[in-house]
Amino acid sequence: MSTPRVVVLAGGVGGSKFVLGVRAALRARGVTDTASALTVVVNTGDDLWLSGVRLQPDVDSVTYALAGVNDTERGWGRQGDTERVNHELQEWGAGWPWFTLGDLDLGTHLARTGWLREGLTPTEVLERMSRRWALGARLLPMTDAEVDTVVLLDGDRRLHFQEWWTRHRAALAPIGFDNPGIEAAVPAPGVVEAIAAADVVLVAPSNPVVSIGPILAVPGVREALATTPAPVVGVSPIIGGRVVRGMADVCLSAIGVETSAAAVAAHYGARRDGGVLDAWLIAEEDEAAATEVGGLGIRPLVTPLWMTDAARSSALAEAALAAALPASREGGFSPATDGPDDVTTRA
Repeated sequence: MSTPRVVVLAGGVGGSKFVLGVRAALRARGVTDTASALTVVVNTGDDLWLSGVRLQPDVDSVTYALAGVNDTERGWGRQGDTERVNHELQEWGAGWPWFTLGDLDLGTHLARTGWLREGLTPTEVLERMSRRWALGARLLPMTDAEVDTVVLLDGDRRLHFQEWWTRHRAALAPIGFDNPGIEAAVPAPGVVEAIAAADVVLVAPSNPVVSIGPILAVPGVREALATTPAPVVGVSPIIGGRVVRGMADVCLSAIGVETSAAAVAAHYGARRDGGVLDAWLIAEEDEAAATEVGGLGIRPLVTPLWMTDAARSSALAEAALAAALPASREGGFSPATDGPDDVTTRA
């Protein structure tokens, strides 16, 4: 029985929930060393400097979720955190009064910043952070370069994504998004290699524009996806024509993409035509879109997408894995020999 090699491209709360599901699905399939089987390439376009410390919101969301210390009520930060230091920062007029830094969370940011100041790369910092908890996965930033997401507004206005998202709740109509410097960035060490060696690459149901988009924009990532022998299976972040959480619909509208499962599939594109997808999981509520998705050259798979609890997240991840890694009779994995065309239209 061989250990599968699974790579997930992820960011945000949806991405962290899905990664938890993938780890659980692998364990249910008998994989005990999931840390050797599962690699997560995390969006770092949300990163920013604030009050002198480096924040990596998506990296921390995935890390905290895998460690079991995330605040599931708020959807971000550490469980049981306090905000004493944040209040003191506000008294000094430091930071952003509308951007909360929990005390435990701030400890993470301080540790990260100290290591960066000492000369460690973001990849090395994340590897050191991962030693604290048994995460059951290897986490890699998409790049070691600083390529923070900037929101473009009318009148040549530019806001950091976190200000637009957290302070303004996406109420200011964007005309586009930018990651300054990303054209000169390179994938973090291990990213391209993990994709090349994968048995399956999964695109999490994260925001297609500001979570998955920056990962795909790093030069070399799309090329790695184009040449990997592994099927690339995506999960729709749209259920019944609506985004699951957040304001992803505003982001999609800004780049001219309709908020629908088929439209997001078309945005990613079929790998045979220079896009990134071989197969696309869509919700039962969107089953009527299966024909349209198939017409794009992407194999549709209809399955429940709601990740309302751990069991449903695991079931969704299992459906994604099954698209390319059917379980063998011995309980292990045997990659599908005929590729993504074997994916059925219903899980």
